Parts: sequence; structure tokens; C-alpha cells
Amino acid sequence: MIKEQIQELSKNIFNNIVGYRRHLHANPELSFNEVQTSAYVEARLDELGIPHSRLANNGVVGLLKGNKLSDNVIALRADMDALPITEANDVPYKSQNVGVMHACGHDVHTSSLLGTATILSSLKDEFGGTIKLIFQPAEEKLPGGANLMIQEGVLENPKPQAVLGQHVMPLIDAGKVGFRAGKYMASTDEIYVTVHGKGGHGAQPQQNIDPVIITAHILTALQQVVSRFADPKSPSVLSFGKVIANGATNIIPNEVYLEGTFRTMDEQWRKEAHIKMKKMAEGIAESMGGSCDFEIRNGYPFLINEEKLTAAARGYAEDYLGKENVLDLDIWMAAEDFAYFSQAADACFYRLGTRNESRGITSAVHTPTFDVDENALAISTGLMAYMAVKQLGN
Repeated sequence: MIKEQIQELSKNIFNNIVGYRRHLHANPELSFNEVQTSAYVEARLDELGIPHSRLANNGVVGLLKGNKLSDNVIALRADMDALPITEANDVPYKSQNVGVMHACGHDVHTSSLLGTATILSSLKDEFGGTIKLIFQPAEEKLPGGANLMIQEGVLENPKPQAVLGQHVMPLIDAGKVGFRAGKYMASTDEIYVTVHGKGGHGAQPQQNIDPVIITAHILTALQQVVSRFADPKSPSVLSFGKVIANGATNIIPNEVYLEGTFRTMDEQWRKEAHIKMKKMAEGIAESMGGSCDFEIRNGYPFLINEEKLTAAARGYAEDYLGKENVLDLDIWMAAEDFAYFSQAADACFYRLGTRNESRGITSAVHTPTFDVDENALAISTGLMAYMAVKQLGN
């Protein structure tokens, strides 16, 4: 049975995959600068005899074909970039690139896909179809490596019928995975606002146009976009995390600067909300004697897991791991550029548990103490291999 073969191969290569992960973790590279990471991936694919090519500069695409006759194609995706965070973990594989860290598990994703490639390379006589291995740069930075790779043809020649991706989740214990069919992750847009007024002495407000007060009204009013205009059945989030008014106790500044984020799961509402926010902010500023520069930078779209594919993938996971190790996921309002794949093809993005409370491995992603229970690598490689061959019809 191919399941047992994959499980055995997964055990055999476990130490090697841990080594891959530790090398990548110790040598992280920021978005659009994954030069050595891409070279490392290419070297491993060369060792396996898997032909590969470049897309979007640092993106690597490998093609692995089974020896049985089949025209079916599936794509498997892993992201490769790291974050501008200084690692606080005291581990042998601690980042050697100060100020850069794999704090979102992309080292796990890349090493796992290399492991999946290793397993499938050994089983080419056991399956038919083509597996496209997508090692993607720049998930963490707009415009997103997924978007660029799609624009350059990663989903063509050959065209996959499905795309699978996995992502670490420190809320789930190692040894378990999670799935959610339908809408799963939010779109994300960046908001940059400058409110202009007329500064002066704080004791003479009648001589000034106070941008701080204007900003306070704008911030409060904009929440109505979520609470009064959005359909309550469709999640929306509007948050402002930066407000800068460089005045003093007795100085009203000339302007106030804001940065925020808007997230939702409805592309039509997303467009409408952009118009409402801009019109509302500009109108309030003008009514109070000031003005407002309101810029929205479009980020990633919402991520949707195709229903039938996700149901099938979940079934394969239950078969491979046991039903007790496959969990339901809730909606997640964070963003992920795998969403571009989900908008362009049938896709399934699932979660790989990496938590181990007994060992203190509980930190969230994007923190200086994030790490994973490497036992998760014992299932990440084989599970994706099993789902791929089953989805190809083997």
C-alpha cells in the first residue's frame, strides 16, 4: 500500500529533513532576497534529479512526474522568506543573520516540501501524474511572491487541477493538522492617512485648526464602516495601530499621521468599504476646516479553500493520521498570499500543528521566541505526499 510506503519513507528521511530545517532556520533571508535559500533548494532538487526552473527571481519550480500514465497535475507550495525580527531563542540553530528570523515557520514549509519531493522521487513507479513543486519567495511583503509567480505562469504549462499548501500553527499540538472548507483567511489592505490642520499654541485653539481633534473624530467615525455598513454575517476588521501627532503639551501640530489595516472576506464589500472610508475621512476633515490625504494600498485577497478539494484532502489526512488528529479550524482574520493561488485555482490551505507545551514550545508566530516541535516534520512531509498522490487519482 502506498500509504505505508510513504509513512516508512517519512520516518527514514526525518533526520535529514530536520537538518534541512535547521540549516534554513540558521540562515534566514528577507522577502525578495532569498538568494541562498533558493540555491539551497535547487541543490537539493538536483540531488533528487528533479528538473527545476526560476520564476519571480528567487522562486523555484520543480517538476516531478510519476511513471504511470496520467495527465493529472497537482501543485504543492511552500514559502521561503523570513521576517525582520531578532531571534531570542538559545538553540544550536539560532539565526546567524542578526535581525532576520524564520519567525513564521517558512523554514518548516520549505524543508517539508523538500521532504515530500524526496518521498515522491522514490515512488515514481507507484503513481501517475505530474507534481509541480512551488518554492515561493516573498510571502511576507507586498505585492507577494505568489502573485508574481502566477503572473509569470507558475499555474501554466502544465496547469494544475489543484494547489495544496500547509502552514505551521502553534495553537495546535504537533502531530495534528487542521482544515476549514470555504472562506478561511481575510484580505488585507494597508491604510495611510495624513490629517492636515493649522498648528499653533495650545492656549489659543481659536487661532488653529486642530488636526488631533479632527483625527479623533475620523477614527471614531470610521468604525461605523464595520459596525453599520458591513453585513454582520461577513467578518470585517478595521484597526489603526499607529497615530503620530508631533506636538507637545502646549503645541497643536500642523498634521497627524495614521497607519491602519482593513480586512474582510468579501471582495465586492472590500471595494465599497474603500470608497466609504476615504469619503468619510475626507468629509469629516473638510467639515472641521482641515483636509485629509487618505491612501489605501491593496494587499492580498481573501483565501478560500475549495469545498470538494478540501473535503477530499481532509479525508486523506484522516486516513493518514487518524480522525482524532484532524481538527476543524475557525475563520482566521490574518492574511496570506496563498490566497492568490486560491483565487486562481482550486486550492486547499491547511494547518500543521507545531505546539508542545511540555517543552515550552508555545510562542506565536511573528515573535522573537517562536519555534516548533520538530516532530511535526515527521508528518508534514509524508502527509503532503499522500494527499498529492491520492488527489492525482492513485
